[in-house]
Amino acid sequence: MKRLLITGAAGGIGSIFRQRLQHLAEIIRVSDRTDLGPAAAHEEVILCNLEDRQAVEDLVEGCDGIVHMGGQPVEASWEVVKASNIEGMFNLYEAARKHKVKRIIFASSNHAIGFYRQDEKLDAFSLPRPDGLYGVSKVFGEALASMYHDKFGIETACVRIGSFFPEPVDHRMLSTWLSADDFVGLVEKIFQVPRLGCPIIYGASANDASWWDNHAVSYIGWHPKDNSEQFRSQLDARMSPPDKQDARAYYQGGVFTQDGIHE
Repeated sequence: MKRLLITGAAGGIGSIFRQRLQHLAEIIRVSDRTDLGPAAAHEEVILCNLEDRQAVEDLVEGCDGIVHMGGQPVEASWEVVKASNIEGMFNLYEAARKHKVKRIIFASSNHAIGFYRQDEKLDAFSLPRPDGLYGVSKVFGEALASMYHDKFGIETACVRIGSFFPEPVDHRMLSTWLSADDFVGLVEKIFQVPRLGCPIIYGASANDASWWDNHAVSYIGWHPKDNSEQFRSQLDARMSPPDKQDARAYYQGGVFTQDGIHE
């Protein structure tokens, strides 16, 4: 690619992608609404609020692909979620349509399906069961991506990200953990595959305890290599597994299922 846009580049995932996706394009355009520091030789740094439609149109102009990590990253009030994850998502896709961007990675979330039980195996055809307003916004994003694909041909990988941490911090994450190496590998495959479509992809490493099945996207050629099982004994030594009726051990979304509506 000539130019790859990474939104949310100041966040935990975006900041890693900023360093590790340099080989995918001649120029990496990084954006966030907070300070990103100075641009490297291969970078363009642009401050942008996703709620500002004209600013987003300007941000997307000249880009060949987008890795969309921007937006509200956790549960919040409806006003905050709507502004960042509903209005912002629409603004991004309208800009992509106008500037003829044809491939996007959308950071969806496991919280789009958080009310499934942990003993249920899910695949790309499992219906959404969001566990909060944040999860609802991710379902909206997946639906918007689907419409823009069917109507305008914009291909999107909707990645339902599990838990992106250096290592699992609790027993639930033994099922949802996604390593940096595996996520970078997924991004590479998404931009390399000749025809992408608009698939749902579960963003998790090759964990023995996984609840998710990515057989429907085997054509992408992604084969995660890391496995959270290497951390199980350390976790067991630090803490006891939660009771089976505890939300952390019952629902795939964990404690997100217990949140009320944020005022």
